[in-house]
Amino acid sequence: MPWVRPYVRSDGTPVRGHSRWAAGARRETTIFAVVALAVVGFGNGNAPASGGASPRPQSTVHYPIKFDTVDTLKGAAASAAHGVVPDPVPVSRR
Repeated sequence: MPWVRPYVRSDGTPVRGHSRWAAGARRETTIFAVVALAVVGFGNGNAPASGGASPRPQSTVHYPIKFDTVDTLKGAAASAAHGVVPDPVPVSRR
């Protein structure tokens, strides 16, 4: 967009500086915007490149769902805590 400098009209009216569209720029910008909206609006959607149906995710859940009891969890945690990580401070120094 070219910048029009301030000037005074022949009838004495002062005109401030302003920007102005170049010749044909408004029409070309409108055509570009319509084409861009058409591409976005009529895009390919979810169609796969192979042309077949879209693949669906497979379920990984196994029913029935069973939860461990509190006693089982406490016993497993107690047995797993011993010997998994070496103690940096020997028991005799505590």
